[in-house]
Amino acid sequence: MVEFDEVRQLIGEILQLGNRVQKFTPDTPLLGSIPEFDSMAVVTLINAVEERFDIMIADDEISAETFETVGKIYMFIRDKVMAGT
Repeated sequence: MVEFDEVRQLIGEILQLGNRVQKFTPDTPLLGSIPEFDSMAVVTLINAVEERFDIMIADDEISAETFETVGKIYMFIRDKVMAGT
C-alpha cells in the first residue's frame, strides 16, 4: 500500500525542499505554485515514481490535473499501484 507520507517525501526529495515538505497536505498546490516544480521536475518525479513503486506511467495518463496538488499525485500513484499497472 502506498502511504501519503511516502509520496510527500518523494516529492520533497525530487524538488529538494528539505523540511518545507513536512507542511504539505493533500490540498497543497504544486503546479504553478511551487517554483521548483517545473517541467523538468515533473519528468524527474514521473521517473522516480515509476522506479520506486514499480509502475509504468503512459504518456496519455499524464495531465496538468494529475500534478495540481500533492493529494492528486498521491491518489494517482495509489490507484496505479492498486491496479498493478
